Amino acid sequence: MKLYETLAKELAQAILDGTVAAGERMPSVRQLMDKHKISASTIFQAYYRLEAQGLIKARPRSGYYVCSSLAPHTLEADTASQPPLQATSVNNSDLIMAILQSSSERSVAPLGSAFPSPVLFPLERLGRFLSASLKQQDPWASVDDLTQGHAPLRRQIALRYLAQGMAINANDIVITNGALEALNLCLAAVTQPGDIVLVESPTFYAALQSLERMKLQALEVPTHPREGIDLEALEHAIKHHAPKACWLMTNFQNPLGSLMPDAKKAQLVELLARYEIPLIEDDVYGELYFDTERPRPAKAFDRQGLVMHCSSFSKTLAPGYRIGWAVPGRYIREVAQAKLTTTLTSPVPTQLALASYLEKGAYEQHLRRLRTQLKSQYAQFSKALGRYFPARTRATRPEGGYFLWVELEKSVQTLELHRQALSQGISLAPGSIFSTTQNYSHCLRLNFGHPWTEHSDHALEILGNLCRPLPLKKS
Repeated sequence: MKLYETLAKELAQAILDGTVAAGERMPSVRQLMDKHKISASTIFQAYYRLEAQGLIKARPRSGYYVCSSLAPHTLEADTASQPPLQATSVNNSDLIMAILQSSSERSVAPLGSAFPSPVLFPLERLGRFLSASLKQQDPWASVDDLTQGHAPLRRQIALRYLAQGMAINANDIVITNGALEALNLCLAAVTQPGDIVLVESPTFYAALQSLERMKLQALEVPTHPREGIDLEALEHAIKHHAPKACWLMTNFQNPLGSLMPDAKKAQLVELLARYEIPLIEDDVYGELYFDTERPRPAKAFDRQGLVMHCSSFSKTLAPGYRIGWAVPGRYIREVAQAKLTTTLTSPVPTQLALASYLEKGAYEQHLRRLRTQLKSQYAQFSKALGRYFPARTRATRPEGGYFLWVELEKSVQTLELHRQALSQGISLAPGSIFSTTQNYSHCLRLNFGHPWTEHSDHALEILGNLCRPLPLKKS
């Protein structure tokens, strides 16, 4: 990250935190030169960046001021979780299914959705590629590379790894039916029923569902909303519980939105390698960054083949196409065998269409538009939280993805809040579905991956009013 970018990020955080309030004058160029020992041109570049983001405005012969139109923001959720460090069986699926099914109607404001809006994706153009692939498909393509997937698609994925400085061979990639199949195949390759798997706390509910289905035990590890899992607590859990695997999101974790710094990723990989514990890395949000560079996955620091990197196009390009992949490292054979004996292959026409789309070079252009849109939606969403939610509300400040984790007063029970919101046509994801414990009953996850409209604003206003402390529902 360039010096001016680092400074711009620091100043933006001061604005969002309220350290420099709306309407207040920003520090002068001279003040910043003296404080940071940097040039005036670097400071001007940082201020130009903040101005482009709509955070500050120049006044002739007066300096830069925080835009008075900025609404108050919520406090930042900046405290690591404190789950009990003990392995537990998982029994969340019924609750998760009930909540997801109740929130699936199109008329419901999708604040609890796990997906970005489909209108953000080039579905019409993809449809043309799909149509062309069906018309031009070599008959033998339907049986070539059945298990590992279409070779041209694997080559395109390998090229994307190469652009990140990672030399991944196309033959080391297994195409799957979405990232979830990739994750499940990797999990099955390294565990047996009864084994302990380390996860973040809170963690994505689909990970808990997978553990439940495979009769595995979850051990939740303290996780910070900015920097991810606590490595000291992780090592403690390893020493005392002998886990067989670790399932983590290092980039824009769901539900927290945390981004583990590169140095910490390197430490994480080294720590797990020391104990020979495979890392199943869910990296479906890594391309959805708001800054200037894609954050590297933990896989970039893997030298022993213990990191099993999983991703997909579902969150970035082609929702509904169900095309994901795994780079299982030393477990490539086990994952390929599991794929062979379960779903055998992924839909060939969609693989052909995506390979062709990637070859044409349109993906990067689409991603740039998508990132800009999501960043703008986050800004609108964050402002609305500040306007409508109770004063002591805390929310995460993600640097990518499309989720916000919101912490309410302890007296607010978000399962009951979910029921009340749904009765008014609004969905949310209550915190209890992201854990095997009851630590997050006052928390919720909100999705800002849908275009901002008056309906969005109204939904958040209603939800903010409902977030006033609710009486605990009697059973």
